[in-house]
Amino acid sequence: MRASRLLTLLLLLQNRGRMTAQQLAAELEVSVRTVYRDVDALAAAGIPLYGAAGHAGGYRLVDGYRTRLTGLTGEEAQAAFLAALPGAAAQLGLGEALATAQLKLHAALPAEPRAHAGRIRERFLLDAPGWYGDADRAPHPHLGEVAGAVWERRALLLRYRRWRAPEEIERRVEPYGLVLKAGRWYLVAGGATGPRTYRVDQILSLRRLDEEFTAPDGFDLPAHWRAHLADFRARLHTGEALVRVTAEGARRLGVIPSGEGGWTQARVPIESVEHAHGEFLRLGAEIEVLSPPELRDRIAATVRTLAARYQE
Repeated sequence: MRASRLLTLLLLLQNRGRMTAQQLAAELEVSVRTVYRDVDALAAAGIPLYGAAGHAGGYRLVDGYRTRLTGLTGEEAQAAFLAALPGAAAQLGLGEALATAQLKLHAALPAEPRAHAGRIRERFLLDAPGWYGDADRAPHPHLGEVAGAVWERRALLLRYRRWRAPEEIERRVEPYGLVLKAGRWYLVAGGATGPRTYRVDQILSLRRLDEEFTAPDGFDLPAHWRAHLADFRARLHTGEALVRVTAEGARRLGVIPSGEGGWTQARVPIESVEHAHGEFLRLGAEIEVLSPPELRDRIAATVRTLAARYQE
């Protein structure tokens, strides 16, 4: 660990120029006393750095010195591919490796591209999860085990919760890859009926099997995921509802209003009666469902229940 920290300290000084002991301690998450010891160790090893006291003081490398110790380890190379999503790297246990990889990549760049990369980092940020998602919660406890099985090509025995009966199933799977979509992790895994997709946060328990596997020839995770999304979207809206909406309801539902300032009648695609029931209730009095009858009846029953509850 100390060798890695010494290299990180050296790369920090190379990338950023002068840094105080307090700044280095904050970056390395160690005490200032530890920074002093590490700086002494680097100086004893022949690294040309010097320190200055006072307001403009701090440690810096002799002008022109650049270390060549910028080769990436395997773990750092993995993390580099997650550079746009530091949260994902941290969830997979690669947060520290990502930080070191970025320092090494930055140190390896000539001065002008290095300055350009710094401006990009300062001015652009990718924040993938949606506003109302629950991506801020702690990562699922099985994510690390799943990622390890994906990397080592080891089969898993999953106990999984799904939305339809039977709700809990047990299944042997061969984990091909992980996908992070809108703040959620999905496992793409092979099984008796071909590749399937599992939400990692719905895995109740798992056991890694002492069985290695080989992914099918030609299997391409990005291509499979694109096909999965296309199929999902094709199945998403298989029904239709006839509704009346106010001008506000039309706006929220994405319907073109009649222009008369009153109610607008429209046909809108729905995924299912159950899903539409929840979505239309969000519009409150801004919508009236005319058909299908089972959807209208279900919403009416919910409204009656709510009215009775609030009259108590």
